[in-house]
Amino acid sequence: MNKSTYESPLLSRYSSGEMLFLFSPQFKHQTWRKLWIWLAEGEKELGLSITDEQIAELKAHESDINWEEAAEEEKRRRHDVMAHVHAYGLQAPKAKGIIHLGATSAYVGDNTDLIQMQQGLIFIRRRLCKVIDKLSNFAVQYKALPILGRTHFQAAQLTTVGKRTALWIQDLLIDLEEVNHLIEILPFRGVKGTTGTQASFMELFSGDHEKIKKLDSYVSQKAGFKKVLSITGQTYTRKWDYIVNNVLASLATSLSKFATDLRLMQGLKEIEEPFEKEQIGSSAMAYKRNPMRSERICSLARFVIAMPQSTAFTQSTQWFERTLDDSANKRLAIPEAFLATDAMLILAENIANAMVVYPKIIERHINEELPFMATENILMEAVKKGGDRQLLHEEIRKLSQQAAYTVKGEGKDNDLLERILTSEKFGLKREDFEHILDLKKFIGRAPEQTEEFVNHEARPAIEAFNDWKNTGSTEVKV
Repeated sequence: MNKSTYESPLLSRYSSGEMLFLFSPQFKHQTWRKLWIWLAEGEKELGLSITDEQIAELKAHESDINWEEAAEEEKRRRHDVMAHVHAYGLQAPKAKGIIHLGATSAYVGDNTDLIQMQQGLIFIRRRLCKVIDKLSNFAVQYKALPILGRTHFQAAQLTTVGKRTALWIQDLLIDLEEVNHLIEILPFRGVKGTTGTQASFMELFSGDHEKIKKLDSYVSQKAGFKKVLSITGQTYTRKWDYIVNNVLASLATSLSKFATDLRLMQGLKEIEEPFEKEQIGSSAMAYKRNPMRSERICSLARFVIAMPQSTAFTQSTQWFERTLDDSANKRLAIPEAFLATDAMLILAENIANAMVVYPKIIERHINEELPFMATENILMEAVKKGGDRQLLHEEIRKLSQQAAYTVKGEGKDNDLLERILTSEKFGLKREDFEHILDLKKFIGRAPEQTEEFVNHEARPAIEAFNDWKNTGSTEVKV
């Protein structure tokens, strides 16, 4: 590895080999060659003078790119597509005269971009399903474990660990639906010619509109797209790049919310992300267990969330049928967003598969706050024993304030229950509190809600796709 030049951390530290290959020069240029093969096949089928021998020669060199010759050609011609046309022709001399016949650069460039985005979304969907699966298992396992709810990061009514997890899953299901919808509707540019008018193909097919439409359809089907754009300029509208990056950014917000909540719980020592046996949390503070995976998700999420702005500027500044100031931006904005999203999902799966729960700490935090939450239940029990509701309400208000000062002002344990027990106004005994403070009374239907949600929403959503089940987990690189 060359250490003297800059290398994107998405390559060396974060993203999977699968996603890195998708946006590699090899994938890009072998896809160009596939597009040239499909074009030649379609043109031959529709009557142009192209032979099986020429197509066979093209297929023989579909993936063995002659990189050095292509680089030399590009240095001479200052045009990447024509450089590869000439380089391909050197390997397939019998077919060199029919390579790229009737096409414009956007035929290979734009269609390859769309293939990469569609395939990238499929990769994202697989990883997202795996994250939802792991979180669903965790949610069901801890569906009934009470945990202190927090609103405004202040103590609130109890929920359960599983119910909180279900809230993360709910966001991810929205993302799954958006990703899948985009896979279904993302269109192919197809065979459109220089400014999208198909004029060159009108010349090739002597004005036969039906043959041109069939060629357009043929290539699009070969590429695996259900939809082909009926009109384009020289390029497909860059609105699609913006839409794709918006969907990735939306997913990034959900992953960041999950990771942020986990970071807060790890700070409270309630639930932690996995921490490996020899992992070091701090170079100075040896005791630390920093939530580095969750922090990395949040960091990458900021990058992806910001990316739609770049594609929005590109879409809004395109002139007429096209301008080339989109090209350099697209080379960054699209691949980097996919690679960073891939990295976040790898981290999320790793975390979801082995989160560590500390029930005793969770219970301690509940017990610190439960007396305040139980005041209404205590009030009702005292009234049932003959007390005056209004007088007791005022008394419990005063005692609560005294107990709150004991906790905040003196740093002692919450003694509200002891104050109530020693007050003759309530007439309660210690055994009364066993019934009043039963935690099941404070979590409502959270366990049932969690199980119903997982069984009727989360599981069916991911079961609709089978391609994620047989793919192994990708390890976190660093």
